[in-house]
Amino acid sequence: MRLSWVRVRARHSRLTLVDILGCMDTPSLRRRAAFLAVLTLLAPISGFGWGNEGHRMINRLAAESLPAEMPAFLRSDAAISEIEYLGPEPDRWRSLGEPELNAAQAPEHFIDLEVADALGPLPHNRLDFEALVFAHGERPEKVGLQPWETVEVWERLKAALREYRRLSADKISNPNDVHSVEQAAIFYAGWLGHYVGDGSQPLHTSINYDGWALKDNPKGFSAAHGVHWRFEGTFVAANLHEAEVAKDMAAPKAISGDVFDNYVAYLRHSATLVDSVYAFDKAGDFANAGTPESRAFTAERLAAGASELRDLIYAAWVESAKPVAARY
Repeated sequence: MRLSWVRVRARHSRLTLVDILGCMDTPSLRRRAAFLAVLTLLAPISGFGWGNEGHRMINRLAAESLPAEMPAFLRSDAAISEIEYLGPEPDRWRSLGEPELNAAQAPEHFIDLEVADALGPLPHNRLDFEALVFAHGERPEKVGLQPWETVEVWERLKAALREYRRLSADKISNPNDVHSVEQAAIFYAGWLGHYVGDGSQPLHTSINYDGWALKDNPKGFSAAHGVHWRFEGTFVAANLHEAEVAKDMAAPKAISGDVFDNYVAYLRHSATLVDSVYAFDKAGDFANAGTPESRAFTAERLAAGASELRDLIYAAWVESAKPVAARY
């Protein structure tokens, strides 16, 4: 990755601007110093991907479109309503009333791919990534932990569905246990939806999180705060509806191959659309009713989140059928 002169706005400050230099063809110590300077300036900022309305819509559309071979309890009206309600749930954990919880889980909503990629290939294990960042003298919460949290919640869902299969097949199992694991799976599916939804919002993948932070800004995008919420919150709540989002959803499919790699590819596609968000904002296309183009762009992003969530839930069901070696 080649970094030219970069101006980075600290996530913890609305005012600080620092210029750093880091190029792949500079001496290694200079490169390292530049990279560390970027990391030092980055810190989590409060943000709520898609707002209440967008997250609920993503979760509901995913749950409503689950394939027929999924268990009936996950496709019931009650489950769909619960999964929808849980769409914004992790944002409800971001209150100042729970400061320790907020601090611990805030970085799970984003990843600054420009910074993470400067470390090299992303490891599959959260602790390996954290160790990599710590080795550079910095802290992981300043870079973001989005893909690791997402895959960990997905694995919780897969484990619950595996237990559901076991209990359902056991003729002498306690019916209350079956009900309990169904409720656990519904919760995990709803919880998963929040992070998958965040991942379809391009600004959750970039240091250009809420105002253009790169010094290289040939298109003159705004450096002021506000674009993030104008796009994902106010505009969505006022203009986007389930019917127009549903028609943009992809056909259901079980995710093949490595789930972490698939999900990171999904994040990387979102990251390619950061410029589009800023271009629409620069044109005023997130104000009021916007334009047909800005509404279509936003509907496609919501649909991408709903499609990815549905396919991850389906993949968890398929994978839960595979035998697992005993731990002991």
